[in-house]
Amino acid sequence: MPDQKVGEGKKDHKRLGQDLDLFTISEQCGAGLPLYAPNGAIVRNQLMQLIRDKNGELGFREVSTPHMFRSELWKKSGHYDKFKQDMFFLKVDDEEFALKPMNCPGHINIYALRPRSYRDLPIRYSEFGTVYRIEQSGELHGLLRVRSLTQDDGHAFYAPEQIKQEVIKIARAALDCYSIFGMKEYKVKLSTRPEKYIGSPEVWERATAALKGALDEMKLKYEVKEGEGAFYGPKIDIDIRDSLGRWWQCGTIQLDFAMPERFNLEYVGEDGKKHVPVMIHRALLGTLDRLMGILIEHLQGAFPSWLAPVQVAVIPISEDAQDYAAKALSELRNAGIRAEIHAESDTMQYRIRAAQEQKIPYMLVIGKKEIDAKVVAVRRRDGKQASMPLEKFIGSLQKEVAERNLALTVA
Repeated sequence: MPDQKVGEGKKDHKRLGQDLDLFTISEQCGAGLPLYAPNGAIVRNQLMQLIRDKNGELGFREVSTPHMFRSELWKKSGHYDKFKQDMFFLKVDDEEFALKPMNCPGHINIYALRPRSYRDLPIRYSEFGTVYRIEQSGELHGLLRVRSLTQDDGHAFYAPEQIKQEVIKIARAALDCYSIFGMKEYKVKLSTRPEKYIGSPEVWERATAALKGALDEMKLKYEVKEGEGAFYGPKIDIDIRDSLGRWWQCGTIQLDFAMPERFNLEYVGEDGKKHVPVMIHRALLGTLDRLMGILIEHLQGAFPSWLAPVQVAVIPISEDAQDYAAKALSELRNAGIRAEIHAESDTMQYRIRAAQEQKIPYMLVIGKKEIDAKVVAVRRRDGKQASMPLEKFIGSLQKEVAERNLALTVA
């Protein structure tokens, strides 16, 4: 959590989440367990699609794993000894199971499905895996600190000589994601071997040198955080700065030589001998929940059109405009645009103000003049206005959405 408070005159994400019908955290359901309303689910799904697109570029293939595993698996991975106090346990047929605090052991077992060759590598898995961690009630805070969190998680298996270039690709993809949200200031941190770790010091030195080599080749400035690595390997963390001047840790790239050895993972090398792959744990955005909380405050709920739950509000001025507005709504939706009609009995000014309060990017105001001219009056939430044929508006908005523009560009 950052030290700074929400800027003066700004709303925090919990208030905005309620005002914009994005999410709630119900005492009846349990603290730290966010519930996403339809508007919030749309934002969440659009963030997932962004990562799916990036994963496709990086060669990650999506998998799905259960929400719990036998405790024996967590003992083998090392999580049981390291994180037992933060894990949820339950009994099944007199055997102990745990809700997963991380996704990596499941991905390891998918890798182990069959023999692997150097020709198969890299093998890359991604998952929007929901994990569960015990957080103290006093530390919970909206979406920023929860007990049920969904990561844009990824694990990949490499030959040692592939590490540097793969780390560079992942880091560049993460930085590109942040720039889409207008977050272009970042800090990079390299964390080294902690006091409690698995693996040998020699392996840790190799892993740390590989990460340093990647950062140096990218010519990125970075801070070394001694002793703050994950228990299985050193890591790169990327902190981003939001519009309120606060710094947040989001992306992470963690190198792991130890866990593949624990699970006896192998591949047959070009020399015909068996080798242990290197594993990378990575997240581009971190957790979807935390990122949504950050973005809600960063943008003050004014999402760009590609993220906005409702992209267009159609506002007929009079009863005579209802049919034209309904036809416009149908064409917008057929074009894949998230639109709704605002035809309540209140005044046009009230409906425009209500759409602005809901942070809807575009309003199409339709009256007799628009019907006669076969156009729509486009009003942006920032007040800019223009008239144009509906087909032109649709094409321009589709382009804006496809390019994931941060600014509104139509009109």
